[in-house]
Amino acid sequence: MELEVNGFRMHYALSGDPAGAPVLWLSGWSGTGGDWQHVFKEVPAGLRLIGPDLRGNGASTGYQGEHSFRQSARDVFALLDHLGLRRVKGIGLSGGGITLLHMATQQPERIEAMIPISVPPYFPPQARALQRQFSFASLDEAERTRMLERCKGGQEQIDWLVEQAHAMAESDEDVTFTPALLATITARTLIVFGDSDPLYPARLALELHEAIPRSSLWVVPSGGHGPVFGPHAARFTETAVAFLLGERISRR
Repeated sequence: MELEVNGFRMHYALSGDPAGAPVLWLSGWSGTGGDWQHVFKEVPAGLRLIGPDLRGNGASTGYQGEHSFRQSARDVFALLDHLGLRRVKGIGLSGGGITLLHMATQQPERIEAMIPISVPPYFPPQARALQRQFSFASLDEAERTRMLERCKGGQEQIDWLVEQAHAMAESDEDVTFTPALLATITARTLIVFGDSDPLYPARLALELHEAIPRSSLWVVPSGGHGPVFGPHAARFTETAVAFLLGERISRR
């Protein structure tokens, strides 16, 4: 499905039980709204997943001008308005999680519960170094193929994604979540972080946890960036669904 919003065409998909609890899936940089399928074998019972391709990503347009996660948050709110959804839950991975943090601070009353995965309050030096080095040519062949398949705007879109990643390394405007700002979040929050993330050290997860009032922290041992795929997927599914449905989380 597609929606003309805020000057671009947003591609999005709805999956699962139409009567289930609405849950946003916001993917990371250059990802798509369908990336939930790499974690969940199918949409968990009781949930309805809303998976937009964020501005400039996947099958969405908008790959011109300067990117901001703050604007992506406004775009997603416009999608929720279109769907008639006043209040939702959300899962946000990396850049999608940054968008989710902006949503939770822009309109706190609209985010009931959220799971930010590998999301920093600001970009540390090692992340900025990798952002500066990012290029299409630096990816392995399999990842280049996946990127070409995802980016429906072809090389023009890929070039924009690379350019904007470089711009992130030089900016403090968009990703600066101070303790005072994070303290305005009212959503129940489960922060998920890998303790071996090459972009964001685990201490940043503790900073989020200390600042967000109703937050819990899950640091995944030996987890890298986005530690919810592969061998961690089943455990994440169990934990995330219980959290989003307000059930007791198993500590085993």
